[in-house]
Amino acid sequence: MQLAGKIAVITGAASGIGRASALLFAREGAVVALADINASAGQHVADEIIQSGGRAFFEPADVTRAADCKRLVERAIREFGRIDTLFNNAGIIRRATVLDLAEVDWDRMMAVNVKSIYLLSREAIPHMQRAGGGAIINMASGWGLAGGAKAAVYCASKGAVVLLTKAMALDHGPQNIRVNCICPGDTDTAMLREEARQLGEDDSRFLAESAKRPLGRVGTPEEIAQAALYLASDASSFVTGTALVVDGGGLAGSR
Repeated sequence: MQLAGKIAVITGAASGIGRASALLFAREGAVVALADINASAGQHVADEIIQSGGRAFFEPADVTRAADCKRLVERAIREFGRIDTLFNNAGIIRRATVLDLAEVDWDRMMAVNVKSIYLLSREAIPHMQRAGGGAIINMASGWGLAGGAKAAVYCASKGAVVLLTKAMALDHGPQNIRVNCICPGDTDTAMLREEARQLGEDDSRFLAESAKRPLGRVGTPEEIAQAALYLASDASSFVTGTALVVDGGGLAGSR
């Protein structure tokens, strides 16, 4: 029970890494506040936790909207009293070069992947300060540390997450708020298959190409959730400003 008594807010919780993290955090003793734009799937995750004996609620939210972020945090404080962990997991992908990318896609990607972290952290940090500290986990990517083909805006957004994380760690370490990010490699989620569709590639072939890394496979949402658990728990009490790579060795040979 590494998170016994902790209160966690998780965005993008309806599927993939967010869902796996919500279920894992609850099993480890956390009370969880879940948010996603997919209301039915998000509520299903909350129901799973409650039926297993945990405590949770789901709040439909578009994390690019300041009012939605404020409502989510206020509900967590109202129902649970404080926030110990904020996991800014919500994210989307658009595979394209700058020549092929529509302006609306650029704006949406930067809003979901970067602006949402600013909006939610702005709401949560004052409550963490009053409570004496907390942990913020931001979802970055291996492509926040190294570039990728036909992924200009995705790389730009995740690179921004990495440096935003480091800047926040500097600003809020004195208040005992740790800020870290996770940089996953290709992970077996609906988003990975969405990449294949955007590139016009067959799912099985795309996943086979994605598995070309030292461990010879893509990751699972549950494996990335374990990294989030570490960063949320007291096991990482001296870790802040870190970009934790969880990618089966995909970046091991990068310079």
